[in-house]
Amino acid sequence: MTSFDRKKNVAIFISGKGSNMMALINDMKNEKEHPGQPKLVVSNNTKAAGLVFAEKNSIETFAFNIEKIEDNLIFEEKTLQVLKEKNIDIICLAGFMKILSEKFIKSFSKPILNIHPSLLPSFKGLNTHQRALKAGCLIHGATVHQITNKVDEGPILGQTLIDITKNSDAKQLEAKLLPHEHLLYKKVLREFLKESGKKILTIN
Repeated sequence: MTSFDRKKNVAIFISGKGSNMMALINDMKNEKEHPGQPKLVVSNNTKAAGLVFAEKNSIETFAFNIEKIEDNLIFEEKTLQVLKEKNIDIICLAGFMKILSEKFIKSFSKPILNIHPSLLPSFKGLNTHQRALKAGCLIHGATVHQITNKVDEGPILGQTLIDITKNSDAKQLEAKLLPHEHLLYKKVLREFLKESGKKILTIN
């Protein structure tokens, strides 16, 4: 380990397969000098495939299904309790399909990072690949940013760019971008935990 007092405890939030989560976990586990360690995986879906990967890697999980509006409050309260118990220093949202409340963000009071599949501030929200194609964009990409109480806003920490090849469809564009998302998120998390202030840009 470097000159850090201790590795930072990282919680990763997912809703499905969690391929970005897998990339982050593998990076933290395989690199002794990494400033972070995967401590917890949280999901709003008890059947999320990514939970199996976390458990196989001996990482504790917490999952709670959100089926009605009242469940949001219960999920956030229970999650905050687990985060406190595990002494979590930072949250990485990785395909987490729920908007965290302003109350949750304030209560956690530590950094929360998110990866979004577009070059923010363009194409906030869902269906980013299809929207980029419909707009006739020549480039596309992903952004890692620190979240605020506004959706897909907050300080940009890194971006990765890809070109959009002729006659691509949304699924092809998503598949092309995904490995670059993984690399971007890994690089950004390392630099953020080092407190280097360095922003990441990759052009592919």
